[in-house]
Amino acid sequence: MYCYPRLRDLREDRDLTQAAIGQLLGTTQQQYYKYEKGIQEIPAHHLITLADFYCVSVDYLLGRK
Repeated sequence: MYCYPRLRDLREDRDLTQAAIGQLLGTTQQQYYKYEKGIQEIPAHHLITLADFYCVSVDYLLGRK
């Protein structure tokens, strides 16, 4: 299982839905749900897109800092 502790917090802080973030990434709500819950590893290009969108580092998204 993968761990992405901040994805949900960042999304909810901006009152966004999983479907909205899925659309931003060019994927489905169901796929994004799997990323957020740690069921599936999120691809690097999606992490970069999210880091740019939220104006944070990839390390922050991964819970490293």
